[in-house]
Amino acid sequence: MIKLSFHGACREVTGSCNLLEHEGQKFLVDCGIFQGKRFAAERNLEDFHFDPAEIEYVFLTHAHVDHCGRLPKLYKDGFRGKIFCTEPTRDLAEIMLLDAARIIAHEALASGHEALYTEEDVAGLMNHFEILPYDQMSFIDDNIKLKFRDAGHILGSAFIELYIADEGRTKKIIFSGDLGNSPSPIIRDLEFADGADFVITESTYARGVHETKEEGINKLRQAIIETVGLGGVLMIPIFVIEKTQEILFELNYLMENRKIPRVPIFLDSPLAIKAVEIYRHYEDLYNRNSWNLIKSGDDIFDFPGLKFTLTKDESKKINVTQPPKVILASSGMCVGGRIPFHLKLNLDNKLNQLLFVAYQAQGSLGRKILQGDKTVFVDDQSVEVLAKISVINSFSSHADSLRIMNWLSHIKSPKPATIFVNHGEEESSNVLAEKITQELKIKPIVPELGMVYEL
Repeated sequence: MIKLSFHGACREVTGSCNLLEHEGQKFLVDCGIFQGKRFAAERNLEDFHFDPAEIEYVFLTHAHVDHCGRLPKLYKDGFRGKIFCTEPTRDLAEIMLLDAARIIAHEALASGHEALYTEEDVAGLMNHFEILPYDQMSFIDDNIKLKFRDAGHILGSAFIELYIADEGRTKKIIFSGDLGNSPSPIIRDLEFADGADFVITESTYARGVHETKEEGINKLRQAIIETVGLGGVLMIPIFVIEKTQEILFELNYLMENRKIPRVPIFLDSPLAIKAVEIYRHYEDLYNRNSWNLIKSGDDIFDFPGLKFTLTKDESKKINVTQPPKVILASSGMCVGGRIPFHLKLNLDNKLNQLLFVAYQAQGSLGRKILQGDKTVFVDDQSVEVLAKISVINSFSSHADSLRIMNWLSHIKSPKPATIFVNHGEEESSNVLAEKITQELKIKPIVPELGMVYEL
């Protein structure tokens, strides 16, 4: 018998961690951090509800920290098994986890909490990664096989087809990880699965339908034109992986085709700059359009007026540059990174604009601004919100309701007995569960945290 339990991302978006138990074996799919508040939040510091030393394998879907951010804690607490993922996921996870460790150390020192993990824990953890290719059946042991399929979410992302020999037959379990908002301007499209016995799917944007890519690009263009016209500052909070690269790609297009005025544009995130270099290393995983652009001599991540600011001194000099200007800075939820610094300087000016292009988790500073708070605390400093607040959802790296349902509808040979709906706020998960019942005639379960389900 196979047992499945959920230890994060239940009726919320962050903290993905799924435990499978079978004939004495224990293994995880993802082990992510809870976000929305500080990294040192109590939930991340809590002991795992299983013994990390007993975990033989971790199957990692991608490198966002809400999926990999607790792996160093797992290692710190005794895990010495193997972590299977794609090669880009390993490379991106390493820079993300090292950065998280530095942030955690700083916050632990400031708050008096124990550090969740250290850079030494990350270094030790990286010795346990094993690389698997896309679309190849990999034999993990006598009972377990798996195949990574392209999820189209970020570079290296995968949904997992897991095959477990159980009770005289092989059961196929699919973990969606995060499904992509295909087509992406850079990476390949989300693949489809043909059948499964059980499916675990995300539901981040299951309540709505994204605007078209063309609408999003036009909104970005208009935001820049408007900011330049007012002589203001356009701030765009960005996630380090995929969001940064997509925005640079579109800005490159707009600038090279003279659809926006020449204006200083700063990428103010050392981590995002490192991620860009990793993206450059895996051009073979790009889609045909991006591949052709690169082969024609176009650097899709560079254009006139763009400046990468690696050091703190370079970051501070952004303020010497007179408006108009555009600042891309992490983090995407305005928690951590360099974006809080720019918010403190520019959020209280009605000539400026804050443009959200990423999901804002409950409790995050970005969510508070987005929901209309007139005054917010940025690093414990009270700041009045006078800047224009705008949103573009077409740059989301997550599938919307239509894309999720289309992906699920392809899984029909065999048809799943149950679809577990997680990785979404409660309303989103419930909406998707209802759609699954009505349209696919499959039993859905919106799992409870820690509840054990028999497969």
